[in-house]
Amino acid sequence: MARGGVLTVAAALIALAPHALAQEAPFPSRALRIIVPFTPGSVTDVMALSVSDKLSASLGQPAVVENRPGAGGTIGIAQVAKSAPDGYTLVVVSAGYAVNPVIYENLPYDSARDLAGVIPLGNLPSVLFVSPALGVKSVQELIALAKAKPGALNYPSAGIGSASHVNTEKLLAVTGIKAVHVPLKGAPEMITETIAGRTQFGTVGISAAQPAIRDGRLVALAVSGKRRAPNLPDVPTVAEAGVPGAEFNFWIGVLAPGQTPRAIVHQLHDEFDRALQSPDVRERHAKLGAEPMPMSPEQFDAQMREDLATLGAVLRAAGVKAN
Repeated sequence: MARGGVLTVAAALIALAPHALAQEAPFPSRALRIIVPFTPGSVTDVMALSVSDKLSASLGQPAVVENRPGAGGTIGIAQVAKSAPDGYTLVVVSAGYAVNPVIYENLPYDSARDLAGVIPLGNLPSVLFVSPALGVKSVQELIALAKAKPGALNYPSAGIGSASHVNTEKLLAVTGIKAVHVPLKGAPEMITETIAGRTQFGTVGISAAQPAIRDGRLVALAVSGKRRAPNLPDVPTVAEAGVPGAEFNFWIGVLAPGQTPRAIVHQLHDEFDRALQSPDVRERHAKLGAEPMPMSPEQFDAQMREDLATLGAVLRAAGVKAN
């Protein structure tokens, strides 16, 4: 080969070298963006922030939490669904992800295909509560009263598609009772309205209801999880209370774009899991009422597929239509 040809080839190889090195750089080689599609201070936001510092230290790269609220989280979720599937852009969502296809028409992403589970950050069980004025002391007594007076009882929620709405509708579907849905702004309003007697029963996160339960303004009948809650050890699960099938996992978890390489998904899972095992993170989550929810990425994907099918069916049966 002529000298000029050798120089040309050498120059081309030199030009390609940075690109080749960039392609071979181990993951992660730059900052991670963790999108929270809800407002700052929400439980989802707090849980994302609780692990981000640990993640930054473990990965040696910044893990930056960004809030992108709006439209029930669908704006932020869509942003991640359309991002490059390289592991650098993630989203932290709640179980509401599974009911968005029922509530919102023409979602800008496919919930079953465009995102992949990385890891649940935790499960926040709810408590089924009643007003003391109702005179009900058990789930079975509540069911009997509701069946004796179909449609006479009101239940509050934090809005259509919220955990409090889906959870209570699941209870109604399993037991066959009828009640009137009263959508409100959030947990404080739900508790206030029930104490005042304008609503009679409902489900809400344990941490929100615990003060009113402790001082007798509300009566706790059951918790929504598969095991008793450490914060309410004397309150039975819904299955123990005689209503198997009414369990509800309000999980919060991390998703990646759907086509992210599985090796990167599993690496992220392991890093998040390491952060979740930190004593200070465990303590902070416990104060929120969150319980560990250990799952592999594949198990988390299966949980989401199940929720997309079952929770969506519950809301459709309740007459909820997309807007």
